[in-house]
Amino acid sequence: MKKIVTFGEIMLRLSPPGFKRFSQTYSFDVVYGGGESNVAVSLANYGLNTSFISRIPANDIGECAIMELRKRGVHTDQIVRGGERLGIYFLETGAVSRGSKVVYDRAHSGMDSIQAGMIDWEEVFQGADWFHWTGITPALSQGAADACLEAIQAANRLGVTVSTDLNYRKKLWKYGKQPNEVMPALVEGCDVILGNEEDAEKHFGLHPEGVDVTHGDSVDGKAYLSVLKQLMEMFPRAKKVITTLRGSISASHNTWTGVMYDGSNLYEAPSYDITHIVDRVGGGDSFMAGLIYGLLALEDDQKALEFAVAASCLKHTIKGDANLVTVAEVEKLMSGDKSGRVSR
Repeated sequence: MKKIVTFGEIMLRLSPPGFKRFSQTYSFDVVYGGGESNVAVSLANYGLNTSFISRIPANDIGECAIMELRKRGVHTDQIVRGGERLGIYFLETGAVSRGSKVVYDRAHSGMDSIQAGMIDWEEVFQGADWFHWTGITPALSQGAADACLEAIQAANRLGVTVSTDLNYRKKLWKYGKQPNEVMPALVEGCDVILGNEEDAEKHFGLHPEGVDVTHGDSVDGKAYLSVLKQLMEMFPRAKKVITTLRGSISASHNTWTGVMYDGSNLYEAPSYDITHIVDRVGGGDSFMAGLIYGLLALEDDQKALEFAVAASCLKHTIKGDANLVTVAEVEKLMSGDKSGRVSR
């Protein structure tokens, strides 16, 4: 069985019930999640051998986060314990024309205060086939960026495939470095790169001409080919560069697809019309997990992309950060069955 390692921060997510605003609520719904942990949960749910690496405080809340991962079948035995607290983020879920809001409270968390040398990457990568990280981790602190670079370099030495989701988060880059000062050295070590139009622009100054995601309800995958080519030229190690394409009609109604470029061919997936979004947080993570699964298990680039898009389409129907669907459910949607009929 293929072994996948992901590295990042898992957080406590607190959300007002339903579609209430922060100012309306007297209670919060609790889940645990984060970019890289969401990927790990999805892959474990698909039956793959998945380990999540992080630095989590040695207290009851940290233990709850680890228990959630274990419940989903993710290996947690190499998580390092330390730091003052578990990071928190507050999510106000939008609807129709009101977008969702996120407020971060993650200063002094275990991952915020991590340093290079705290994790034995040679041991972590024993028997590993794939390593995944996101642009969220190096945005937290210089120490987190250093630890991430250390992991990528170790994976490269050991012949482990490395993937990244660029995941630009403007609210996180607060420690004195700009993304373009940090990210290039990290992405240079990646074999598979995922990023949307904002990620490419904010990290590397690349933007598809004539595309404005704040207007229009659909996107043209071919319009992003120039950006994908430029990313591959900028990072010659990359064998595949992918972007997700979200057409935002409203906070409750999106179109969703993706394209992948391998240096010669542009692969395009079918587009899904998601008319009643339950929770779009983790949509990109579910796509990345689906792509990793597809590339490892299906061994067909077109099918891998289609699996990723279908999996992330289903994630929009699930409350919480993680995508709790099975391979069979994704394949059912890929086959064209969008009926949502009761399975008896």
